[in-house]
Amino acid sequence: MSIRLVNPLNETATHAAPAAPRLATLEGKTIALLDISKPGGSIFLDRLERRLKERYGVAVVIRAMKPTFAKPAPAGVIEKIRGADAVIEALAD
Repeated sequence: MSIRLVNPLNETATHAAPAAPRLATLEGKTIALLDISKPGGSIFLDRLERRLKERYGVAVVIRAMKPTFAKPAPAGVIEKIRGADAVIEALAD
């Protein structure tokens, strides 16, 4: 019986991309809040949503949730947040 070794590392070449430009203001903007499905994420995002609207004048908040934190967001989740002026991802535990 032969032994087959598998490298678990992702060896895909990556290319540096410039950071997205900062928004001058949040007032009147649409902000997407992405919950990655870790415990406590929705609690954090509930409070953040209130703050964004009350303190910073955010007009619309889009809420989306990944089915699991262990995998990338599926196309349906990405489509839901597409078009937002900014996305905030919740990492909690």
